[in-house]
Order: sequence, then C-alpha cells, then structure tokens
Amino acid sequence: MSTTFTLDTATSRANPTPQPMRRLTVPKIRARKSDGVTQEPVVMLTAYTARQAQLLDPHCDMLLVGDSLGQVIYGLPSTIPVTMEMMANHAAAVVRGSYHAVVVVDMPFGAYEASPETAFAAAARLLKESGAAAVKLEGGEAMAETVAFMTQRGIPVMGHVGLTPQAVNVLGGYAARGRSDAEADKIVGDAKALDEAEAFAIVVEGVLEPIAIAITQGVSCPTIGIGASAQCDGQVLVTEDMLGMFERVPRFVKKYHDIGSIIEETAATYAREVRERSFPGPDQLYQPKG
Repeated sequence: MSTTFTLDTATSRANPTPQPMRRLTVPKIRARKSDGVTQEPVVMLTAYTARQAQLLDPHCDMLLVGDSLGQVIYGLPSTIPVTMEMMANHAAAVVRGSYHAVVVVDMPFGAYEASPETAFAAAARLLKESGAAAVKLEGGEAMAETVAFMTQRGIPVMGHVGLTPQAVNVLGGYAARGRSDAEADKIVGDAKALDEAEAFAIVVEGVLEPIAIAITQGVSCPTIGIGASAQCDGQVLVTEDMLGMFERVPRFVKKYHDIGSIIEETAATYAREVRERSFPGPDQLYQPKG
C-alpha cells in the first residue's frame, strides 16, 4: 500500500513534506568519506525554528540545532546556560520544518559530562522529544568512552574539537586553538580518539589550518570545518552570522548578505507609514460590498 503526502496549508506556514521523499541518513553522511576521500563536501548550517529549517533544508545535508541558540535566540552571554528543554523544543521545530537534511542537536553543557550513562539518558531524551537523528557533544579524548557507549546503544554522535564554546571558562575566551605544538598535538589526538570511538562526523572549530588538514587526513569520518580549512570534508556556519544578522561575528564567518540592515530598514518604513497613517491602505482593508 502506497502513501501519498498532500499539503495542508491551512494548518501551518511551515508546510509538511511537499512530496514523498526519503530523508538523508547518518550512514549516508558517514559514507561520503571513504578511504580518506570525500566524494562531495557536506553542507551544514544551524537552524532553530521550523520556518528557518524549511528555507535551509533543500540546500543542506545536515541542519544543526546548535546550543548557539542561547546567544542567537535568547540573548545569553554564552552557551553555558542553555537547557535541555530549549534544545528539545527547538530541535522538534526544526524536524517539523524539514524533510531532507539530517537533523543533529547539540547536547547542552552539563547534560553529558558526568558519565556515559548520564549522557545516554540525556541523548535518548533529546532524540525522543525532538525526532532528531543524532546528537553532538564537545570534547575529545575525555569523551571518547562516552561516544563509544552511546553509539553502541543506537545513538549517532557527532564530535566537536578545537575551540569548544562550552569550555569557554576553562579556555579563557574564543581565540583560535593550536598555537603551540603541544596544543596542536592534543587537538589532533582528540579527533582521532573520537574517530576510534565511532563518531560519525567531527566538527573542527577555530584551529590553525594545518591542524584541520592533519585531522581531516588522519580520521576516517567526515570533518566539518568552522574556522578551520576548506580542505575539511564539509563546512558549517551559524546561519544568522552568515546572513549578516549581527554586526560583530567571528573572523571565520563570511557574510553572504546583510539581512540585519534589510530588517531594520523595513521596520523603519513600516513605522513611518503607521505614524503618517498611510498603512493600512486600501489593499489591506476589508470594505462592505455593494
């Protein structure tokens, strides 16, 4: 018996699947890299809402519900205060707004560090409540046992090495990592430990380019660069950063547009028209017939 999907535009602006389609899977992302070679770079952007996911989904292989939502959506000073409830709710919205990309959700600070068992319980909750396909966690060799524990029990895990924002209080800021030989060796070792623990991909953030290249060449799973190297197996950016929603962004961000200025100019035009009583106009009003 076949199933036909139809649109129901009356119920939501974020329409359901427009046609029968199979969503990409974690194994398909992992298989992009074989024998150290990536056939097609992996495209990933962050998404926090259903509508944002709907717009990004046709162009992305993965959508990351990042804990960066703490700063981007909630105006928090860092990712540290982000809660499980925030991550689960936003991830569920992104799943509802997408039908093609693999949805990955960040595990918030404090949800996975204590033990593999704690991490598994938190990840299982996130996947159950959101419908996401995988989780991402920060940390290298210290988290390898946890990654292995989770993957062996059916939870796909994406790793994250280099500049790890949840460790900002230990690192002392958001500067690029790997400027000393010892630190560079540690970052490469961290990535290899996650690879051996069967992470299906590894985000490499804010490191000197030779480190990112060494990691990409040294691990079997795809690497996803952000402030790393074009030689990584894929790339990710915070969507609001690359759209130009904020004046200040990290050095590694390329602003592809200036949406912030467009929004500000549009709001100014709206405000002017309201004050001069030219909005609403005839096209926006209901008039009696006859």
